[in-house]
Amino acid sequence: MPAMNTDLAFIGGGNMASAIIGGLLRQGMAPAHICVVEPLAEARARLEKQGVRTLAEAGPALANVERVIWAIKPQIFPEVARAARAHVGGALHLSVAAGIRSDSLAQWLGSERIVRAMPNTPALVGLGQTGLFARPAVLAEERAWVEAVMATTGAYLWVDRESLLDAVTAISGSGPAYVFYFIEALVAAGEKMGLSAAQAHQLAVGTFVGAATLAQQSDEPPAVLRERVTSKGGTTYAALTQLEAQAVGQAIAQAAEAARARAQELGDAFGN
Repeated sequence: MPAMNTDLAFIGGGNMASAIIGGLLRQGMAPAHICVVEPLAEARARLEKQGVRTLAEAGPALANVERVIWAIKPQIFPEVARAARAHVGGALHLSVAAGIRSDSLAQWLGSERIVRAMPNTPALVGLGQTGLFARPAVLAEERAWVEAVMATTGAYLWVDRESLLDAVTAISGSGPAYVFYFIEALVAAGEKMGLSAAQAHQLAVGTFVGAATLAQQSDEPPAVLRERVTSKGGTTYAALTQLEAQAVGQAIAQAAEAARARAQELGDAFGN
């Protein structure tokens, strides 16, 4: 098969790849400039409806691709990377696969031009948070391209030590689950107090959205915003006193630390 005139190839066409592709298309990138390598026929059919080209496996058709985004499960990364290396080894590689360190990527792909990204699921609605780390061989213009790509899914930040991506994983990568957990608890409490499930859901989710937006737009730290809602002896004071008595803040910190430790363990395991 002849090489395609394709600027960008995705290895893997799952949710995160779809989120990035959707963002790129909304920003005006022509679908013909994107190719997705995806073994599942159903997923390829879904992607082709967006106008992008697809392949069942990496091959010579990718020889001219200059940039590759890896969006596959960590467990299969070594096998897929080694198979694709001959065709895309000379490209810039952006990996959104969780846990796989750049040393392993460089070894499997035979390239030092590697950027690791740790996105989170709100990227699916354009409100993601992504941590980024680049190996020294990545050029300034290539970093700028990565920024432009990830900006289509939300906000991003660079870390200067790869180990800090484990902290990013603990805070924002796993963070949406913490928020959903809290929302679940508030909905259950609202129902117990007599609200309908729909009412409790609206109040809990809307409050998170509103409070998060206020925190984002305010120049003041969250602690000050919290204090402004908390009158001595009032309802919020009673609630926060209970949370402090149950050491909820400490439990949240311990949960984040557990996530960071697990990210380190997975990085060790996936690199073998």
